[in-house]
Amino acid sequence: MMARAARSLGQGALVAAFTLYLHALHWSASAIGATLTAALLLGALATLAVGPSSDRHGRRHFLLAYEAIQAGSALLALASNSPPALVTAALLGGFGRGANGGAGPFAPLEQAWLAHAVPAPKRGLVFSLNAAVGFVGMALGALAAGTVHFLEAPLGPVLAYRPLFLLPLAGSLVAFILIARLPEPRFVRAPRPPGEHAARRDENRTLARLVLINILNGLGIGMVAPLIAYWFALRFHHGPGAIGPALAGSFLLGGLGSLVVGRLSTRAGLIRPVVIMRILGLILLIAVPLVPEFGLSAGLYALRRGATGGTAGVRQALVMALTSDRRGLAASVHNVSIQIPRAIGPLLSGLLLQAGMFETPFFVAAAFQAAYLLLYVRLFRDFAVTAGE
Repeated sequence: MMARAARSLGQGALVAAFTLYLHALHWSASAIGATLTAALLLGALATLAVGPSSDRHGRRHFLLAYEAIQAGSALLALASNSPPALVTAALLGGFGRGANGGAGPFAPLEQAWLAHAVPAPKRGLVFSLNAAVGFVGMALGALAAGTVHFLEAPLGPVLAYRPLFLLPLAGSLVAFILIARLPEPRFVRAPRPPGEHAARRDENRTLARLVLINILNGLGIGMVAPLIAYWFALRFHHGPGAIGPALAGSFLLGGLGSLVVGRLSTRAGLIRPVVIMRILGLILLIAVPLVPEFGLSAGLYALRRGATGGTAGVRQALVMALTSDRRGLAASVHNVSIQIPRAIGPLLSGLLLQAGMFETPFFVAAAFQAAYLLLYVRLFRDFAVTAGE
C-alpha cells in the first residue's frame, strides 16, 4: 500500500496535466487520443505476457522491472519534449492514463500478492482500503498539477509542465525500494484434488463471462476518463490551475467511495454495493456534459468518480474469488479484458472532440456502461460471494 501511495502522486499529476501538456505543445486532439490508445494497448499486451506466469514464478521481480521502466520514462520526459521522446515515454510509462497508484500493466501481480496475504472474508474491505490509498495519492498529485499555473510566468507555458515528471520519478524510486525489501511468499502448488478438471472448467466459464462484461466496461471507461482533463480545457477553456484541483476533488471522493463500499461489502457481499453505486454513477455520467458551467460539471464528475471508482476494490476482490489458485491469471484476464477495449476510447473520443462533438463521448460511454451493468447483474447474481465465504 505504501508503494501504491508513492506511485499515485505522479499518476494523479499526469492524469490532470499530461494531455494539457501535449495541448500546450500544439498536438491535435486525434494525436493525443492516438498516443493514449497506443499506450493502453501496449500495457494490455504486457499484462497478458506476465500475469499468468507470475502464478508460477512470483511477482516481485516483475514489479521491480516495472518501477525501473517508469523511472526511465520519467527521465526521458524530463530531458526532452520532442514528439519521439514523449511518445516513447507515454508508451512505456503510461503517462496520463492513471492507474489509481497501481503498477500499470503489472497491477494484477499486486492484486494477486495482496490476495495471498488477506483472508477471503476481509478482501472486500482491504482491497477497498488499498484503492482508497491510491485515490488520495492521486488527489494530491492532481493538486500538484495546479502549480503549473504559477510556473507559467517564470518558465513559460510549456516548460512549466516539465517539473511534474519529477513526481513519477520519485514515486517509482520509492516503490522500488519498498518492493525490494518486501519478502515474497513462496508459491507452492497443492496436490490436485479429485474433480479438479470440472472445477477448472467452471472457473474458465466464469472468467469468460467476466471478459464479456469487461469489454463493455472498458469501452465506456475509455471514451471519457483518459481525456477528461483535455475535455474540460476544450469545453470550458480552463487550465491546470482549475482542472487540477477539480480532478483532485474527484479522486478524494473516489477514495471516500472506496471506504464506504468496502464497509458495505462486509455486510451486503460483493455484488449489491457495486450495482447501487454504478447506477448512481451512470446517471451522473449523462449529466456531466449537459451543464453549461465548469464548476457544476466538475462537481458532477467528482460525484460520479466517487460512485463508480469506489467500487474498484470490491470488484477486484470478486475477481480474486473466481479461481482457487490462479489469481495472477484471473487478475490478468480482468485487467486485459478492460484495457484492450479501453484503449479504443481515447482515439474515438479524440476524433469526436476534434469535430466539436463534446457531448457524444459521454453518451456513448453511458450506453456501454448501462449494458455492462445489466450483464453484471445477470451473470453474477447467483455468484454469492459474501464476507463470510
